[in-house]
Amino acid sequence: MPVFPPFLYFSIISISKVAKKVAVLFSKVAVFLCLLSLPITQNQAIMQLHKLNILFVISKSRTRKDGKAPLFCRLTLKEKRKQFATGLFIIPDNWRNKLQEARPPNKDNQFLNSQLSLIRTNVNQAFLFLQVQGENFDVEDVYNQYKGEPTTQEKSILEVFDLHNERMRQLIGAEYSKYTYAKFIETRKHIFEFVKKVYKKKDWLLADLNMKFLKDLDFYFKTERKQKQSTINKHIQRFRKIVSLAIGEGYLEKDPFVLHKPKKANKTLIYLDTSELKKLENYQFEQNRLQQIQDMFIFCCYTGLAYKEMANLRRDHIKDGFDGLKWIKME
Repeated sequence: MPVFPPFLYFSIISISKVAKKVAVLFSKVAVFLCLLSLPITQNQAIMQLHKLNILFVISKSRTRKDGKAPLFCRLTLKEKRKQFATGLFIIPDNWRNKLQEARPPNKDNQFLNSQLSLIRTNVNQAFLFLQVQGENFDVEDVYNQYKGEPTTQEKSILEVFDLHNERMRQLIGAEYSKYTYAKFIETRKHIFEFVKKVYKKKDWLLADLNMKFLKDLDFYFKTERKQKQSTINKHIQRFRKIVSLAIGEGYLEKDPFVLHKPKKANKTLIYLDTSELKKLENYQFEQNRLQQIQDMFIFCCYTGLAYKEMANLRRDHIKDGFDGLKWIKME
């Protein structure tokens, strides 16, 4: 191995540092130009995003036999953390946590500081790239972008609603009816209007769902839509099916409404007493159609059959009973 004079080592290190600074400068200029190309409103929205905090921490408990401990990079965004190994090691006494660099200045520490600076620059570049995309992302996405791996964008309520409704539309006639499909379309419309009116947004992230959201939705249906509790329960039942789909697809880790219990709907049952039923029996309608409806209704009252059972009734369902009378037996 050739031996170079000391001054040549410093020249190589200086050239390397200059090259890295130039690379960092070009990356920042490229991102800045991308930001300038965006509309002003979008540019302002990007600036208002949460700040990414990058902190290098030393793990003294993992000190090796040579006296060096590993350095980790800790990312914090939207109150969520992601920590990963940098692959760099340092003597604990040489690390200055407040300064976020290694001291005193020497060849090893200069190399380590330059590597940490490069990691910080690449992480910031990944963060800025996701900002330019204009989509929702979290600290895991920043890390994945930094590593060159695909990001997992957070899904919203209406996105999963559309996914569900499109699948249901394709299964009309096979598993679902047009009526059921229309009810899910209606619930989706109400959810959209609720989020827009109450939260002043066009959509809502699945990750932000909580019990308060469901309580606000229940209150909205009662006050704004003037709906009864039984109707509200149906909408919430459909909405919870969308949440279940999100969990099944991996968009949501757990059910945010697991503790939710549907409110009981107070129903007032309307029925005919004996005298009212006798009046109906003796009444003669002029139209044959109404007379047939009357006969079928009275038949259901005396037999106890539901409408669907009466509609499916056949002659072979009428059997001779133990008492010699005719009985209806449907399996």
